[in-house]
Amino acid sequence: MAFYKNILDIDSEKECKRICEFIKEEVFNHFRREGVVVGVSGGIDSAVTAALSVRALGKDKVLGLLLPEKESNPISLTYGELLIKKLRIRSEKVDLTQALESLGCYKKRDEIIKKIYPEYDSTFKIKIGLPQDLLDRDRFNYFNLKIINPEGEEKSFRLSKEALLGIVAATNMKQRSRMIQLYYYAEKNNYLVIGTTNKSEYAQGFYVKYGDGGVDLELIAHLYKTQVYQLAKYLGVPEEIIKRIPSPDTFSAVVSDQEFFFCLPYELLDLLLYAQEKNISLTKVSQVLNLSEEKIKRAFRDFDQKRKAAVHLNQNPPNLLT
Repeated sequence: MAFYKNILDIDSEKECKRICEFIKEEVFNHFRREGVVVGVSGGIDSAVTAALSVRALGKDKVLGLLLPEKESNPISLTYGELLIKKLRIRSEKVDLTQALESLGCYKKRDEIIKKIYPEYDSTFKIKIGLPQDLLDRDRFNYFNLKIINPEGEEKSFRLSKEALLGIVAATNMKQRSRMIQLYYYAEKNNYLVIGTTNKSEYAQGFYVKYGDGGVDLELIAHLYKTQVYQLAKYLGVPEEIIKRIPSPDTFSAVVSDQEFFFCLPYELLDLLLYAQEKNISLTKVSQVLNLSEEKIKRAFRDFDQKRKAAVHLNQNPPNLLT
């Protein structure tokens, strides 16, 4: 099977038409709804999803939902509003801070952090992420907590399994709170909730069950991240959004998708994911990407581990119905 560096190049015009036909068929004929709701995050995936929805349905049948909270990067709201203005779609803004405080999102997480670093308080910023030496050595995936004081000084702590699970459980309330609002506006308007997960994320479980994974329709789950960028340029997504470093935007300190989860830049990640999916020989992958076979094997093992950990995410609950 062929494998080369531009193997993921797509015909953006053709792909756009194909997705738009899919949207119209699903919204109007299959689900019989009147439009769609998109959570607009200020990132590339939601921008492309919203732009595709407008192409397919028209601007009057697309609602953009802005869902900031106190720890969101301010640029997320700025870029989200920029996209909404460009697409000329209706929008609503719902600040989730109060809801998250009521759920104990920040408090539960901060109690864990204070056990690790007692000096921590609300003036500090935090993020978690994985070591970035994925290709260079055999390793287990362990997360580090990074705490940044008001002066910008950073301290790093390796997280225990218990601490990691507690922080992630609390943080995932953010995605699930967003889902609640998306469905409120969808049901209020007889709309569908449109997902924004791409194939690079979907393949490794980089989404939250009943959070950003809780949607009615996925438009770009078959597209690798680098292909999403190709569509973004074709659709005229604002350059500021295209140039923005992808981030989950769930921590008070900025963390990129690569730092938090993937440990590889998308340009390399997508090609390796494709090579593994298509069973391209290690020799061929090594020649094309100029990587040793041992490094490629490390990446493939990491992909397999993440898939295994996320196997429950896209499954319906097991039951004994016949």
